[in-house]
Amino acid sequence: MKVYIKFLTNLFLKNFIYVTLVMTSLVFILNLLSELDFFKEINVDSHFTLFLSALNTPSMIFEMFPFIFLISTQLFFIKLFDNKEIDIFKYTGLKNSKIFMIIGILSLLTGIFATIVFYNFSSNLKSFYLELKSQYTSDGKYLAVITKNGLWIKDKIDNKILIINSSKIDQNYLIGNFITEFDSNFKSIRNIKSDKIDITSTNWIILDAKIYKKNNYEKVDQINIQTNFDYKRIQSLYSNLSALSIFELYELRKNYIRLNYSITEVNLQILKLVSFPLYLLMMVIFSASIMLRIKYLDSSTFKISIGLFFSVIIYYINNFFYVLGSTERLSLLLCILLPLSLLVLTNSFLLNKINEK
Repeated sequence: MKVYIKFLTNLFLKNFIYVTLVMTSLVFILNLLSELDFFKEINVDSHFTLFLSALNTPSMIFEMFPFIFLISTQLFFIKLFDNKEIDIFKYTGLKNSKIFMIIGILSLLTGIFATIVFYNFSSNLKSFYLELKSQYTSDGKYLAVITKNGLWIKDKIDNKILIINSSKIDQNYLIGNFITEFDSNFKSIRNIKSDKIDITSTNWIILDAKIYKKNNYEKVDQINIQTNFDYKRIQSLYSNLSALSIFELYELRKNYIRLNYSITEVNLQILKLVSFPLYLLMMVIFSASIMLRIKYLDSSTFKISIGLFFSVIIYYINNFFYVLGSTERLSLLLCILLPLSLLVLTNSFLLNKINEK
């Protein structure tokens, strides 16, 4: 390996690790303050809040990787400028394009590793975090999951527990349903079988119901049961998709298709993850281009501020397109490609003269 490649690689990775550690510490502290506020009226051990904060931190760091890469790139160039090392490299014939290629490859490889390994690690911790915390919220009383066997709901109303299984969702209706009702001691009260349930509101309307009580059987045209779920709540079962690994997302997608459930949010999350390494690469190139354009400014703080200002703009542009995609006002592929295309065009404009020695 050539000396300059080794030097630039080490410098970039050192800055990346440094910024990641700083951000991790800040996120952990913010998480801890949030957990302390949440548990201020609940008697739990202080170690438990520390543990929850640690579990939730990695998933938030993954979301912050674009900012981490941007700041790391800025620090990388600031050190090259301050120590006049970039001038030494230029005297030896090293072009700016070569530096861009080195940090670009590093960011792309790191992004691929972050997506395949770190994301799956952080999503598992996030899932465990949500599971632990749900014990201290009203959500702990009910649960809904989608599997290859359909939609499963555990619900608790007053002193009754409902276990509901449905094979399919069709607009505001659950299709192919079997409901078991238990008392507070988990003793079976009755079973209800119905081909169709109206879930427009939390007061479910069960149509053509067959009710089984011990050895008795009864058929009724319509009965009502109160639940904590309506159509909107079921539609947002997996609003926190960051708690699912890539493999779980693909499995969930298959189950959604089988259930006739909307796969828009899942597809959007998968596309975001697939494009994530490329997005990080574009952010690094953008940051590097900005730094070369403003290298003659004396204030390092001002240089970083400029980069952060543009990164916030990029963040909101991305979110704007994601909202368009999730609400199906724009195709999912376009909502991913358009922000990336804007970054590519911006980088192309900024990189107009990077090959100057």
